[in-house]
Amino acid sequence: MTTPVELRDVAAQGAAGAGRAGSGSAHDLHLALLDWFAANARDLPWRDPAAGAWGVLVSEIMLQQTPVARVEPRWRDWMLRWPTPADLAAATPADVLRAWDRLGYPRRALRLREAAGVIAREHAGRVPTAMAALLALPGVGSYTAAAVTAFAHRRRAVVLDTNVRRVLARLIGGQALPPPSLLAAESERALDLLPDGDEDSARWNAALMELGALVCTARAPSCPACPVRSVCAWRRAGAPADSHAGKRRTQAWHGTDRQARGRLLAALRAAPGPLTPAELAAAWEPGPQFDRALAGLLADGLVAAETGPEGGSEGYALPLT
Repeated sequence: MTTPVELRDVAAQGAAGAGRAGSGSAHDLHLALLDWFAANARDLPWRDPAAGAWGVLVSEIMLQQTPVARVEPRWRDWMLRWPTPADLAAATPADVLRAWDRLGYPRRALRLREAAGVIAREHAGRVPTAMAALLALPGVGSYTAAAVTAFAHRRRAVVLDTNVRRVLARLIGGQALPPPSLLAAESERALDLLPDGDEDSARWNAALMELGALVCTARAPSCPACPVRSVCAWRRAGAPADSHAGKRRTQAWHGTDRQARGRLLAALRAAPGPLTPAELAAAWEPGPQFDRALAGLLADGLVAAETGPEGGSEGYALPLT
């Protein structure tokens, strides 16, 4: 592992000064982190060039608010079953939701299927390279478009996920954690520090993400193992506490509508056919919360109502179209 000990004081200069072309401190910072990444990067399947742009896009959608450990086995199964966008586009929503299983936020699965259809129809089955075309895909926002640009197409782009924001907040900003919402100043800081070349910038983005995932974690950063600890503004400031702690919202789970939705959807995934209202009620106690959860699933297209011969509701199932 390479850990340079004579890095110039990037934090003291500020992001803009460090990131200017020809800045020795930025160059040293890049070398330190990229050397560390070369020696410590996890062997994740979507980092294999054989995964292609489609594999990267699938991974980025799955990884939204979901840990790598949960995503990796699901990604492998998914890519074996649907190795191309056209394969996924031809699948039924029910099959897609069953394959998504317990990854959470299942609307992502349906948006990914819709995106696969657009790619198959409008882009000859290839994940587009133009940023505008990526952003036009269902379920693809600015972060995902930038990540695909960097990691799939190896082009220069600012990739700002939670890990990157935290690393830069500490390294350059001297803050324990970044603000609850992304600020324009954070994007500008990340752009200032981004290497000029396409390949170097892609590796830099990946290295920042990896450092945040493995070393500069939110709750228990392992500062002695950090390759850029000598220039970390947060450490130099005495590792102050999170100044935004009172403004952060925590997501509850137990007893929430989200949990109710998850239980209902899990029951439908496991059922060989439609469930009657009474059968579905075994997954969650009937009442206002049950009604809200079911109505939300219907509105999101995650559940379909089965109509009986008299026009009334016969039951509920995963959607087939």
